[in-house]
Amino acid sequence: MKEEIKLDPLCEEYLSYLKYERKLSLNTYNSYRYNLIKITEFFLPQNISNLTEDDIRMFLYKSEESSKTKAHYLTVLKSFYDYLLDNNKIKINPCLNIKMPKIPQTLPKFLTVEEINQLLDINPTTPILYRNKAMLELLYATGMRISELLNLTLANYNEDGCYVKVMGKGSKERLIPISDITIKYLNLYINEYRPLILKTKESDYLFVNYTGSKMSRQGFFKILKERCREAHIDKEISPHVLRHSFATHLLNNGADLRVIQELLGHENISTTEIYSHISKEKIIADYQKHPHYEKNEKDN
Repeated sequence: MKEEIKLDPLCEEYLSYLKYERKLSLNTYNSYRYNLIKITEFFLPQNISNLTEDDIRMFLYKSEESSKTKAHYLTVLKSFYDYLLDNNKIKINPCLNIKMPKIPQTLPKFLTVEEINQLLDINPTTPILYRNKAMLELLYATGMRISELLNLTLANYNEDGCYVKVMGKGSKERLIPISDITIKYLNLYINEYRPLILKTKESDYLFVNYTGSKMSRQGFFKILKERCREAHIDKEISPHVLRHSFATHLLNNGADLRVIQELLGHENISTTEIYSHISKEKIIADYQKHPHYEKNEKDN
């Protein structure tokens, strides 16, 4: 059995700072902790609070991870040393002169409108299916993150105002309008079928599992995977693909990039701009499929 890696006490102090003062999300906190454990394992028995610039360059050079993972290692280390610097534990950040590895830009995956229609074409006949229909309709209609969806409470849904209130990253609230069809299935689920799932239990969470507890990420992934199989959608799909689909379809139908930024809860417009690249690729692909394209090729 592999012995558990013990972190440098300064690493533990830094992680406590991230958890209790910075109040990072659990997923972000866990990713930072995991990276620090991997780096610690590489340098054992040396404490990573004492690394030099050459040490870090050597680690990145020898690592067989992707450029994206190496960039995250460097982000974590830089943040760690900034913390030590601010608390007078070190005199210089050894990451200061190390450039981020170049990360190949990949466009996010998304479903076509036809595939979305296939996915949402559910004829619910049971309380669980009404819940699944309501979840998928709401996720696509709002483009919210899966964590935001699963953390929704009944109080977050405003039927009269036709919107949901979402708590995003950094505890920032945003209001997202929803369509009539989404409202229809939300109301059916909340008023008629959610009580049947809960039975004698009570919950503030909007979406609950068959035991009456809050729906988990793993539970939702399983539902989405099964639904894709039923709808004959042969693509690797995650909840984030629905978020990308929401943004791409809005942009393709003329929505302003700033509006999409607001709906998605992006802090920086540059994060949203990637969807304009998707649209450009679609324009080129559609242009090349057009009959006149083949004709012009022959004429040349």
